[in-house]
Amino acid sequence: MVEAPSPLPHQNDTYEFCIILPPRINSAGIWENLAYPSTMLTYSLPLLEMQIVMIFVSSHLIYAILKPLGITLFASQIIAGLFLGPPIMGKLNAFRNIFYRREFGVEMIDAVSVFGFTLFIFLTGVKMDVKMAFNSTKKSVVIGIISLLSPIVVGIVLHKTFNEHKRMNDVIKTERIVGTLIESTTSFSVIACVLTELKIINSELGRLALSSASVGDLSTLFLVQIISLSQDWATSPLLALQRVLVAFLFITVLFFVFRPMMFWIIKKTPEGEPIEEVYIVAILMVAIGCAIFTHWTQQAPLIGAFLFGLAVPDGPPLGSTLINKFECFVNGIFLAVYITASAMRVNPRKMVSNPPRVKFSIISFFLTFLAKFISCFIASFVSFMPFRDSLAFGLIMSSKGVVELAYFTTFRDNWVISEATFSVAVFAILVNATVIPLLVRFLYDPVSRKYAGYKRRNLMHLKPDAELRVLACIHWPENVSAMIDLLDLTCPMKESPNVIYALHLIELMARDSPVFIAHHKHETNTNVGGSFEDILAFYQYEQNNWGLVTVNAFTAISPPKLMHEDICTMALDKQTSFIILPFHRKWSVNGSVEAENNVVRNVNCSVLDRSPCSVGILIDRGGRRKPMKSSSYSVGILFLGGKDDREALTLAKRMARDPRVKLTVIRLIAYQDRRDVLDWDTIMDIEILKDVKQNNGVLGNDCDIMYVEQVSDSGSQTTKIIRSVADYYDLIIVGRRYGVESIQSMGLSEWSEFPELGIVGDLFASTDLDSRSAVAMAESLPPPYLLYENATDEFCFVLPSKVNSAGIWENATNPAVIFSYSLPFLELQFVMIFLVNHLVYTILRSIGITLFASQMFVC
Repeated sequence: MVEAPSPLPHQNDTYEFCIILPPRINSAGIWENLAYPSTMLTYSLPLLEMQIVMIFVSSHLIYAILKPLGITLFASQIIAGLFLGPPIMGKLNAFRNIFYRREFGVEMIDAVSVFGFTLFIFLTGVKMDVKMAFNSTKKSVVIGIISLLSPIVVGIVLHKTFNEHKRMNDVIKTERIVGTLIESTTSFSVIACVLTELKIINSELGRLALSSASVGDLSTLFLVQIISLSQDWATSPLLALQRVLVAFLFITVLFFVFRPMMFWIIKKTPEGEPIEEVYIVAILMVAIGCAIFTHWTQQAPLIGAFLFGLAVPDGPPLGSTLINKFECFVNGIFLAVYITASAMRVNPRKMVSNPPRVKFSIISFFLTFLAKFISCFIASFVSFMPFRDSLAFGLIMSSKGVVELAYFTTFRDNWVISEATFSVAVFAILVNATVIPLLVRFLYDPVSRKYAGYKRRNLMHLKPDAELRVLACIHWPENVSAMIDLLDLTCPMKESPNVIYALHLIELMARDSPVFIAHHKHETNTNVGGSFEDILAFYQYEQNNWGLVTVNAFTAISPPKLMHEDICTMALDKQTSFIILPFHRKWSVNGSVEAENNVVRNVNCSVLDRSPCSVGILIDRGGRRKPMKSSSYSVGILFLGGKDDREALTLAKRMARDPRVKLTVIRLIAYQDRRDVLDWDTIMDIEILKDVKQNNGVLGNDCDIMYVEQVSDSGSQTTKIIRSVADYYDLIIVGRRYGVESIQSMGLSEWSEFPELGIVGDLFASTDLDSRSAVAMAESLPPPYLLYENATDEFCFVLPSKVNSAGIWENATNPAVIFSYSLPFLELQFVMIFLVNHLVYTILRSIGITLFASQMFVC
């Protein structure tokens, strides 16, 4: 037989091959032919393994190089495909023998990648919340529909403009229509991936984008089915009716047969127990069966898997189990192979050989992108969204990703679109996936935007008659009782009532879209499992303190890495003065550690780093908890000094107004601190302790306060004191004092297990400490310096004040000494600001920039 020519990838040419039976699947390795070890690649399994490994290694190597530049993993996988394709690596014979063998071509890797992409689409349906599209706000619906229709209108106009005097054949017309429809899509999974990559999925902008994308995605699916039905009707009305009937029956079976069966599986599974393996396998097989069915009915196999994914109940326990079991493998291996293999189809030579199609494709892709971007920008801007946020929103809604790449790849393999158009489309998607995340990062920074001009709050600066706004966060039902007990001790009064914002934090599982729920006081049910019972306890606490306490309850379901954003955003919006977080460690009744949750710990650390107000961490050691209306409650506070201890003492003094509370203030001082040292922290400590020492009725005539001083000149003495009082009080309050070194805590930081609690708080949370007392760690907000650094600085005041100097002659060897005086320093600041402002204004004035704009530029 004449040897067939070396096949080019993904061509529909006809070649003749000799097939060896039985098929050569597995080999004996390199020992089969030591002279030619590559013989093992003539077997299908080693060849497939080599292809997957090369794709995985090349894509992640490129991603590791480009990640510092802000390039996403998806874009890196496309670049890897271009690198492995015919124009570069495909020219090497050794490489061609791996990916483009005559016996197999790319059939194996394509079959594996498409199968993996089908599973990806199924999991996308599982994670998608269909109710979001039907419960969307009016703004989301309008934006979702506009984002679909505006590119279609522009594509139609463009098609009429480039009609070339009606000499265009049907193939080109179909290609242009398909390209326009693909560019008009707004994929929910692509938007979710972009938002997750940018870490803004639970921001206000991210929620609006997800809601709009879900509307756009379902609208696209509906529009495609209408177009397909109209084509079938034009060919054969009977065929069209048959397909409508089959589709209706298919959807009916999915949502009225399979979905109730899956709810029965959930009901049958005991709470807290995993779904049985047999059910998981059965559901996966049904998903593959649905893909086969839709393929058999001449529909895309992906639609069947996607629709079945929508029928699967999202969230735990069923949806989360499917995601946990399959997502890592599908996204990490199959999806990477699919994206890279799709990009390997790009053929730049076809672009050069067909300039008219390339020209139209470039213009079409650019204008449809522009139409989608501008329409989404205008729709959001007229809805009173800030200008920069509207720009970022328009870019996010115009993002392209793996779904659009899959559409183009499918139509290219079926010869609906040409290789030239496909190559332009892949490059357009690559540019889109590379540039848009970079621009959105530049335009939208929710953190700095929220904190700009915010008046930072704490307990010390609250007026005596001001209401206390507290954000109480809970993760588990076990947090509720201890949290309410602590809130009850803050002694709400008619003159200074408490406003409690209870936030139940739930980890986002098996969903792409975060959920934020504002509960109502007369709710009788909730869709979030376990949330209603936890919230109900806070409403009962409000009823027990009617007129003194107001409770507003919320539930936030978000990714663990972004939970702190929900907490800090609510603290900003509600202007709270204090955030209470539960400790990540859970104790049993006998005092042993029952469980630890590092997700909760990471959330606490992130909140401490970025909180707009004071933060407290409540350590519930599962010990002696008294009823809220008990006759007495002993509270102790260890005071070493500093802003965090002053904040803790402010909280303790508020508790002392309650007649039930007996407060003991234990001040630890070093022997050498007994001498008078005039530094700011000492002055503030003396001032805040004055009314505690005197107990002169400033805090109230019924206050039961005891003040004790103990000397501690080392960390070991402090540890002994802590052990002596650890089990003496019902509640112990300490300041965090993070990063503050003192004689009393010398040497203890080296043994600290939980830095987020501070040195003293870490000792109380230690398993070595035999205590059942609850512990509250308090941290004041960072001092309002210009840069808001979390540092504690000490200053010594020179009296009389150093205002004016004797000039450079005061110290000729170091003339800069004059700037240690306030007046020369102020004069230098004025001069520098004036000179720089006018220098910049002189440069920019010639191009019409105003003085005000120049001054803002200097800032």
